[in-house]
Formats: sequence, C-alpha cells, structure tokens
Amino acid sequence: MPTPDILWELNYHQRFPWRSAADTPAVSWPGGKRLALYVAINLEHFAFGCQEGAKLSQAANQLDILNYSWRDYGNRVGAWYLADLFAELTIPPAVISNTAILDYCPDLLYRWLSLPGSELIAHGHTNSQRQGDLAPADEEHLISYCQQRLSEFQGKPVAGWLSPWISESHQTPDFLHRHGFSYNLNWAHDDMPTPMQTASGTLLSVPYPQEINDIPTIIPNGVSIETFCRMVEDQFSELHQRSRQQPQIMGIALHPYIVGQPFRFYHLKQTLTRLVAQCDDVWLTTPGDIAARYLSEAS
Repeated sequence: MPTPDILWELNYHQRFPWRSAADTPAVSWPGGKRLALYVAINLEHFAFGCQEGAKLSQAANQLDILNYSWRDYGNRVGAWYLADLFAELTIPPAVISNTAILDYCPDLLYRWLSLPGSELIAHGHTNSQRQGDLAPADEEHLISYCQQRLSEFQGKPVAGWLSPWISESHQTPDFLHRHGFSYNLNWAHDDMPTPMQTASGTLLSVPYPQEINDIPTIIPNGVSIETFCRMVEDQFSELHQRSRQQPQIMGIALHPYIVGQPFRFYHLKQTLTRLVAQCDDVWLTTPGDIAARYLSEAS
C-alpha cells in the first residue's frame, strides 16, 4: 500500500533502543543502599561582553555589565560558601567545570576538589559557547582539549562530560568516546543509566536533572527558592519510595551564582541538611561512581 505524503518514518538517533521502566536491568548499589544521590555544582566562566548566558534582567546595552557581574558573583562568593556547606554535610561533590575556570580562578577548582569524594567532570571550555553550533572538526578539537586540560590538572583522565547548555551535534557521543570519556550527562530520557552506541564503542548515559536544576527552574520559569527546595524534597521522597522496588538515582544540579545568593543559600542549606539526615539507605555519591558501578555489574 503506498504511503501518503503526510506519513513518514521519523528520524531516530540510533544510539539506544527504547525501553520501559519495567525492563530496566537490575543493578545494586554498594552496601545495599537503595537510592543513589549526587549533587552537582557547575563552575562556569563567561566571556566579558558576550550575550550568552543566563540572565537576571535585560542588559542596558550591548556591554552587559549586569548579567556578567551577577554570574561572576558565583565564582567570587557563592561557590565558596557552597563548598563549606558540602564539607559540613560531607556531600561528595560532582564538580562540573569549564576549562576556562583553570585560567580565571583555579583556586576555586582546587577548593572543590579538596572535598572528600569529589569528582571532576568536563563542561566544555566556557558557557559563552554552544558546541553544537561548531563545525565537526572544531567540536572534536574542543572535546580533546578539555580532556587534555582537565586530565593534566587532576593527574588522571576525566570520565564524564556535560555540554554547556546541553548543546550537542549528531557526532558528539562519537567524539566523547573517541577522546576517553566513558559517560555523558546530556540526555534526560531515563532515571537509570543507558548504554549509548558510538562509532568506537559504548558511551554510558547517566541521568542528569533538567528540572531539579536551578537554572531552568528558577531563572526562565521564575520559580521561587522555596518552591525549588520543595521540588527537591518531593523528588527525593518519591524516588526513595520507588527504590523499595528497585534501586534509583537522583541528581541535583546547582549553580553558585543562583543558589549561592544568600537568600537562596539559606533555604538550600536547610533542604540539603534534611536530605542528608535521611541517608541511612541512600548512597551519597557522584555520577562517575554510579557509572562505574553500573558498568561493573553489567559486565
């Protein structure tokens, strides 16, 4: 039967097949824990005068002093108070960093990586750039450069990648695997890890939150910090309950220039303190340890 012009085969990424939650492979967390919880801190640097980036308000003119300086507050002030809070609560941070941080404020990265259990995760060179807009050769060079810079900084290869603005091209997973990354945080399609096929092998997709994430929730959508913190606790409660049937993963994504503002920090501090107090059967961890555990059990 001829296919009408109004019907066509939809494009599909071909990286992994569809699966239901009921078909998720069994996995166990260390020590019989039920819920794996990680908290990610995004350390980002922006080009002065560039219009790219989250905006508190419209700029007065082309030279956007207001939003540039508001974002810079995170690196100068907010991130340091957040690091102290993570240390106090013994939360191992997932440190998602631009390589531009190494040039602008390396002491900030040293501080975060001094926290026990910390993991360094690549986050492009700067959030003033969207890698999905680059030519393929330029994108591959960017990914290779980030792996090299961060590996030299910490003395070992970096396993994880999160693209600035979750910007990908069709080739991004192939480039990541080719340059030594073992997992990717860009895809928000599942609550559990998913093996992705690339041209040179398997790259693991690890869940990263797009709503339990202060940038999209608080800035463009205008959600208050009180509501955001309630969302975090509700997400925790529901996933904790679901973990009675099968292990679960929860991520929290934070940016110092947003939750590092004192009036927001006040509420976040209370929320994280309450979550940590409920962690008897929760694995406080990082995406890299989740990926390693999943791969070890799948092999």
